[in-house]
Amino acid sequence: MNPTPWLSLSIWIPILFGAVVLAFSDRHAALVRWIALIGSLLGLAVTLPLYTGFDTQTSAMQFVELSPWIPRFNINYHLGVDGISLLFVLLNSFITVLVVLAGWESITKRVAQYMAAFLIMSGVLNGVFSSLDAMLFYVFFEASLIPMYLIIGVWGGPNRVYAAVKFFLYTLFGSLLMLVALLYLFDKSGGSFAILDWHKLPLAMTPQILLFVAFFFAFAVKVPMWPVHTWLPDAHVEAPTGGSAVLAAILLKLGAYGFIRFSLPILPDASHALSGFMITLSLIAVVYIGLVALVQTDMKKLIAYSSIAHMGFVTLGFFIFNAYGMEGALVQMVSHGFVSAAMFLCVGVMYDRMHSRQIADYGGVVNTMPKFASLMMLFAMANCGLPATSGFVGEFMVIMGALKHSFWIGFLAATTLIFGAAYTLWMYKRVIFGAVANDHVAKLKDIGAREFLVLALLAIAVLGMGLYPLPFTEVMHASVNGLLQHLAVSKL
Repeated sequence: MNPTPWLSLSIWIPILFGAVVLAFSDRHAALVRWIALIGSLLGLAVTLPLYTGFDTQTSAMQFVELSPWIPRFNINYHLGVDGISLLFVLLNSFITVLVVLAGWESITKRVAQYMAAFLIMSGVLNGVFSSLDAMLFYVFFEASLIPMYLIIGVWGGPNRVYAAVKFFLYTLFGSLLMLVALLYLFDKSGGSFAILDWHKLPLAMTPQILLFVAFFFAFAVKVPMWPVHTWLPDAHVEAPTGGSAVLAAILLKLGAYGFIRFSLPILPDASHALSGFMITLSLIAVVYIGLVALVQTDMKKLIAYSSIAHMGFVTLGFFIFNAYGMEGALVQMVSHGFVSAAMFLCVGVMYDRMHSRQIADYGGVVNTMPKFASLMMLFAMANCGLPATSGFVGEFMVIMGALKHSFWIGFLAATTLIFGAAYTLWMYKRVIFGAVANDHVAKLKDIGAREFLVLALLAIAVLGMGLYPLPFTEVMHASVNGLLQHLAVSKL
């Protein structure tokens, strides 16, 4: 046990500040923005000791907190992080700060509610990544739906209600199946909701496969994997810029995190048996969705499909059962958090000025916004997987792991480098390069200090991870090796 409950602070500080700003009206919008920024910065600050005090030599859970919550059903307030979950707590808290800054001027109505939604969601998501009790995980997992549903439905585009309801129904259906699986495991474990206890359950193959299917529907929708991905482009297109950034950077990671925290360690035999199925769906996402992205005319939709293709890499890395693949998938999750957030924020910068996301409405933006064009080029290159950017590290590791597993799987996975370059650079060329396309582009003003700060912080993260990935990978080594040993023993 730790004297300072850093994980609880990372959860409840943003939620508390979110509740505080709800007390203000739009007349106090300026004050609300500053309170939200202070809350998000404090939320980030209390996650830093998790990294500096983390022991990279052990796969055990660290910073553990355990208190009874609902003793009658043996449900506990049980928190802890390992090398797999730690980075996502840090990523979530970092992105929250940027999203608060990004909505500083663009959100003018219901400012308090907007900022509160993001702060509360930040705390709830940290709860998902640090829960070691299955019911606590489920409560946080479901609670994360509510702020995003409101963000899309209240501050979104013309079809926001349709997109919000579709997002809610898709994710809720999968979650209900997961609840059934959690209750079954509770019964089989003799009345324990402790996730780590479930890792040792001797389950027969048939129950394992049925439980895997239940978890699959919950987590595959969140990733989202093909073919349950259709809610994502609608949600992204209608969501405000900050909503799209958090949806891509953090919420999509919940599904992948669920696979590595529940499906793989609790159901190892089913994971091996169904790995071919998971690899096939992942490769379809990488190849087919990459081609779908190529024909998009809306920038947000293109980046949304790009996210599906990149998350296909994550599930591929998990189910090839080697260290390269699994660590590469985790690195890809963090990198995608930086790059996808940056890409959506770049679209938001242009949308705030032109109120259009159509590629055809742009052209020659570099002539009027050179600083912005330079930063967006870095993020576009990272989205393609250019060496020295964070996008390359994870993709390279997963491709290496896939090649060890099977040449043809590695070959198909590597096509993402071609498709990613094709759709990202073609979009960039049409939007940024060339002569000034119209009077609207001619009147554009380059990014100000606040926008530059947000994009520069992401640029530093993208380049830092690309040039020196060791601080990210060394954290996860012990936990990944422990999980792979558990999977190998179960297979034997």
